Amino acid sequence: MHPGERPVAHRMSKSEPYRVDVALPGGYEHGAERYPLLLFLHGSGERGDDLTLVRRHGPPKLVLGAFRPLYLDPFIIVSPQCPAGEEWSEAALIAVLDEACVAWRVDQARVYLTGLSLGGLGAWRLALAQPERFAAIAPICGRADPAQAARLQNVPIWIFHSAADQVVPAAESDGMFAALVRCNADVTYTRYRRLGHAETWEAAYGSPLLYEWLLQHALTVSQAAAGR
Repeated sequence: MHPGERPVAHRMSKSEPYRVDVALPGGYEHGAERYPLLLFLHGSGERGDDLTLVRRHGPPKLVLGAFRPLYLDPFIIVSPQCPAGEEWSEAALIAVLDEACVAWRVDQARVYLTGLSLGGLGAWRLALAQPERFAAIAPICGRADPAQAARLQNVPIWIFHSAADQVVPAAESDGMFAALVRCNADVTYTRYRRLGHAETWEAAYGSPLLYEWLLQHALTVSQAAAGR
């Protein structure tokens, strides 16, 4: 399979309503290697039942066609689609992740989570629901409950937001960052000054540094087994 080709499981979970877009690494079909999995959650504008909407932003957009960046090639990229008018369901996302780990050769010590805007909210909630599952997470322009920050004290986190965001106030990430610092969590916060809402995730996802940072983190064998 060539980079950028994407098998699509239209309803990966029989019990939940999510359609799923999957992009496999180049050369996936030629070996037995296991690959890191990047679970990407889109924003509110990509909800619905047209899976092409998922490819408007973030990693799914970057791997389109024959121009998949080399820094994304190591990943199995799994991008579910949230139905119109709904927010992300942790139960549905867990079902997608569980089935992806069965369907594809996933290195379960290197499962990563990211999302933008509504997907940033979903990423926080999913990580809080199963913190032991993820080697690292990167919520972008999201919001979370700082009172629950201690649940993530052992998860490496890179937060992105901008002071100029007019859609989701940066105060949402500010509060979570402060709470994580108080928990002595492994957290980094990139807080842009002038970028708009969409410009923030374009900057974050367009940089190889994010993906290099993700790949620096892996669960131990016992942690990966416990997270299954």
